[in-house]
Amino acid sequence: MRLAYSTNAYMKFPIDEAIARVAKLGYTGLELMADVPHAWPETTTEAETVAIRETLSEHNVKLSNINAFMMNAIQDFWHPSWIEPDDAYRRKRIEHTKKALTMARMLGAPCITTEPGGPLDSGMDRARAMDIFVDGLRETLAHAEQEGVLLLVEPEPDLLIETAEQFEGLAERVDSPAFGLNFDVGHFYCVSDPLPETVRRLQHLTRHYHFEDIAASRVHEHLVPGSGAIDFPELIAAIRETGYDDWLTVELYPFLDNPDAAGASAKSFLEPLIA
Repeated sequence: MRLAYSTNAYMKFPIDEAIARVAKLGYTGLELMADVPHAWPETTTEAETVAIRETLSEHNVKLSNINAFMMNAIQDFWHPSWIEPDDAYRRKRIEHTKKALTMARMLGAPCITTEPGGPLDSGMDRARAMDIFVDGLRETLAHAEQEGVLLLVEPEPDLLIETAEQFEGLAERVDSPAFGLNFDVGHFYCVSDPLPETVRRLQHLTRHYHFEDIAASRVHEHLVPGSGAIDFPELIAAIRETGYDDWLTVELYPFLDNPDAAGASAKSFLEPLIA
């Protein structure tokens, strides 16, 4: 297993500096944020994409994933969502995800991650929201297959898909080799899905991991691994047992004022556990 660090901790820095800082910390992998100020697909030119690829090569850093979850360039982390009541606004999410898939192919990233539907609007029932989400995913997954890039859905507390059971229900409705799970360990901890058991339960769908810690209260607030209540030795042992041997991406977007210190602390804690 290999450690990567997400550039969503470096939203106060341009992408070239973010890459350099991640490399200086000793990470060999990097998750690129497909959003402002790093690589918003709608405005990132081909020349800028080439420059990102060259900067990654210069620093000997590989892409673990492209994070297409956030849409701060338009509104915020969750909007526009896959289940917006307004068709035109929802379309922005679909087209953004397609562009992120194309960017991933151009940069050589194996996958992109996206939100699990989005917040459920008070005027929409869950069944209708699931139908809309699945329709949008099916269209976008066809594009993912063409690009040769995986599209990974990331369950999150308080969004349409929160739990392992709900994700399994979604997976039953989506038939595509490009579909998979971004297993965010903190998110599953927040909703009280037991981590070792959930790792084993979803291993056939998991293609990438997000790592952060969470307090014992299970409040959804990302903490540096080792500073919360998650049992990482037990978790990593379970992941190892499944045969997974790829990227574990540290995601610490709340640490915008000290991303280097947070990333260094996470790396120092996690490296001995995955050795």
